[in-house]
Amino acid sequence: MAATKNRVRLTAGRVESFTCPPGKSQAFLWDTEAPTLALRATPTGRKTYVFESRLNGASLRINIGTLAATLEQARTKATALAVMVDSGIDPREVERQQQADKAAQAVAADARALAAQQEAVTVGEVWAAYLTERRPFWGELHYRDHLDKAKAGGEPSKRRGADKDAKTQPGPLAALMPLPLKDLDQATIERWAATEGKTRPSSARLAWRLLTVFLTWCGEQPQYARILPAKNPAKTKKAREALGRPGVKSDVLTREQLPAWFAQVRQIQNPCIAAALQVMLLTGARPGEVMGLRWEDLNTQWKGISFRDKVEGTREIPLTPYVASLLAALPRRNEWVFSSAYALDMSAHNIKRRAVKAANKGTDAPEGDVKNRSAEGRLTEPNTPHTRACMAAGLEGLTLHGLRRSFKSLTEWLEVPVGVVAQIQGHKPSATAEKHYTVRPLDLLRLHHERIEAWVLQQAGVQFDPKAEPGKLRAVM
Repeated sequence: MAATKNRVRLTAGRVESFTCPPGKSQAFLWDTEAPTLALRATPTGRKTYVFESRLNGASLRINIGTLAATLEQARTKATALAVMVDSGIDPREVERQQQADKAAQAVAADARALAAQQEAVTVGEVWAAYLTERRPFWGELHYRDHLDKAKAGGEPSKRRGADKDAKTQPGPLAALMPLPLKDLDQATIERWAATEGKTRPSSARLAWRLLTVFLTWCGEQPQYARILPAKNPAKTKKAREALGRPGVKSDVLTREQLPAWFAQVRQIQNPCIAAALQVMLLTGARPGEVMGLRWEDLNTQWKGISFRDKVEGTREIPLTPYVASLLAALPRRNEWVFSSAYALDMSAHNIKRRAVKAANKGTDAPEGDVKNRSAEGRLTEPNTPHTRACMAAGLEGLTLHGLRRSFKSLTEWLEVPVGVVAQIQGHKPSATAEKHYTVRPLDLLRLHHERIEAWVLQQAGVQFDPKAEPGKLRAVM
């Protein structure tokens, strides 16, 4: 304890005038009214109230606070600490326990806030996070399916022939996007499936498959797993039955129909469309793969075509003589094999219009979006011209994908090995031997593919000399 001579009744004036004597590291002025209270001063002029006593035979000093606290508050605090010490309680332990309790309460409050936030998160918000994380592992078509199925709709329709006031329809999943994720239970999904299955079952089936995988992903994320049931709520028999089973597609060209189909398709005035349709039939490729061909995908030296494949990434098939002649005769406007002069004109017009608009606003002229420029420079899938050609030929209901089925069906006449046809079309191998042991080089595929092409042309009555040199590529300014 401090000496008696340093003990006085603390007053505001004494607190104000008390200083640390020169040469000392600190000095204490003890209060007579509260014997355990002292005023501590340092050479820097800092003053604090302290409590000092003894507990279990050891000296105990606790800092009460700076002069921001009033003298009476310091006396009250010192008196309370003295009562605790007299009762054998260590005030430091009490303080530590209070701090621990406050920390625990803060953690619990944060956990409750996080839980409330997680429970309030909507399907749309989690869907956006899901797409961002998974996009690097998806192809462009698969990613676009996720966007399309969840679109809210209401945008101006760009469909050809649509009214100027026409709006796009919401995607099948749009109704689920505003819901809290925690409310996406079996009953909700089954009601959704029953509604969508009545109006657009094919689109809803794809949306349901995407939703099922999405919910599986959610179940693997700690922040979402706690608010979802253990079993994937989309995987129910009732939802599956409400969406129905996909019908078996049977639109194919038979051998007898080949002359009529070729006759009408070859009369299409747009050479790019006419060539694209024939390439779809003679290669069995997917429509999107054909329309996405670039000139750099054609290997004229080794006579090959590289398709961007949704299964393997890319696949190379033979560039057969008739297909080579079709492609060699096309105008070379840009990087796309099946380019569109109209789209290019509109692209240039739009870019010029945007540049003028930007100049009026005093901003830099936009360079344009790469994806939009590429889309405007090539043909889209020619469904309408093909439908008209089929109607003229007396063929109803033949789709672009039906041409892909036709390729597979027509090869049955030649008894071409199934693995050869699958490799040309880009189908996954269906047997272990095909997947792991059979490697067919391009020349071996060519042996079969050229035979298929020659037979189809013969059945169609198309006169073609495979030994004739294909037409030269010509640039169009």
